[in-house]
Amino acid sequence: MATVMIGIDGKTLRFVCEEGDEARLLNLAQKFDSYIGRLKAEHGEIGDYRLSIMAGIMVLDELNEQERRLEQADTEKKALAAAHETALKAASVKEQALTQKLDTIAQRIIVAAGKIAPKA
Repeated sequence: MATVMIGIDGKTLRFVCEEGDEARLLNLAQKFDSYIGRLKAEHGEIGDYRLSIMAGIMVLDELNEQERRLEQADTEKKALAAAHETALKAASVKEQALTQKLDTIAQRIIVAAGKIAPKA
């Protein structure tokens, strides 16, 4: 386990984390501290507890928005996949029809060539 010293609202706190997660924890703490700083700038000194609750709610609101966007993207991905599958099936049907027409034309050419070719 690793120990990291982080700063939130001018206070230094010691946290324990997994080895290798130190930079990640410091980055998260800096982001959280920016929420606290923004709230203090907007509302003044309203108490650590209240600031922490408000910052937590802001973070969860952003997380909720990202989850909503991810769900929307997943829905769009599924719709695109279905449209792609439909287009592939339609192309296959058209390809089969074209192949049949070309085969019919080739057979007619063979018959016509047989009629006009000199017989030995």
